[in-house]
Amino acid sequence: MKPNLIATRFLGAETVAAMIARKGIAACIAGLADYIRDDFRRWASFDKSARVATHSPHGVIELMPVSDRALYAFKYVNGHPGNHRFGLSTVMAFGVLAEVETGLPLLVSELTLTTALRTAAMSAVAAAALARPDSRRMALIGNGAQSEFQALAFHHLLGIVQFHLYDTDAVATAKLLANLGRLGLSARAFGSTREAVRGCDIVTTLTADKTRAAFLTPDMIEPGMHINGVGGDCPGKTELHPEVLRRARVFVEYEPQTRVEGDIQQMPADFPVTELWRVLAGEAAGRRAADEVTVFDSVGFALEDFSALRYMRDLAQELGIDASIPLIPELPDPKNLFGYIPVLPGLARAA
Repeated sequence: MKPNLIATRFLGAETVAAMIARKGIAACIAGLADYIRDDFRRWASFDKSARVATHSPHGVIELMPVSDRALYAFKYVNGHPGNHRFGLSTVMAFGVLAEVETGLPLLVSELTLTTALRTAAMSAVAAAALARPDSRRMALIGNGAQSEFQALAFHHLLGIVQFHLYDTDAVATAKLLANLGRLGLSARAFGSTREAVRGCDIVTTLTADKTRAAFLTPDMIEPGMHINGVGGDCPGKTELHPEVLRRARVFVEYEPQTRVEGDIQQMPADFPVTELWRVLAGEAAGRRAADEVTVFDSVGFALEDFSALRYMRDLAQELGIDASIPLIPELPDPKNLFGYIPVLPGLARAA
């Protein structure tokens, strides 16, 4: 008799979309923000490393591992700016949450939708510590797949009420403008980055092209502005002019990774930055003055995906979703893996 299988919880894209709809996008982003904040505050508990990346002329494929004493997580994620030509997302991802004691995979989950939520949540967590508390107007430079999530995060978690939009692709801006309108959010399209950022308290850059660019230049920066740099996330890809960084206090997730992938890859190795966990844990100051310019040079770090996988696991339990896949065989004799295969006598010989 074939033995039973060990169940690994599985959350596919359709299931996750249904979970988000049931819980509410704003509630999911808020929940993710809480998980991220809690995990960053126990930074020292984690075994951390920069992600492993394989680059090609078309894009990048990455593995992002992290663990504490109880759980291990990794994310597989790509970034291919030209994928729209094939009807594919620029970013696609899945992840695994496993038990450290045994190595048993507890959860396999899509992370394409979830990454958009967790990136928005991470941006909001950083801005809550670094932006002026009275911030109400935000520019979104780059209006692609993650822009709606960013807008929702900043509206619901930071009280942003007005969004300025710009993208070199007018179709993307029209898409975002329509979606934000359906959500009841006030937004306006502009003809350039310079026009869009004028008068804004927060600027979020979300560009996709894998190029060394300077979408924000020093003459666009206003006193007290907080810059949320999300799109510069791999070697050779930047969004901020170096002088913008020099004039600001810069905060990062995991410094060894951001030095290679973030906007600070343009700067000398001794350019001063502060890891955000220190601010969240009360070990370092965030914003120090109303007129100070702050930058969160965000590249995405594995700990955020650890938080996201934990959150989605717990949300599935809350909503009573128990879908699973037979990923690992349950063996009557763990030393007899061969015995799991239904091989009949005499049929194992080579053809």
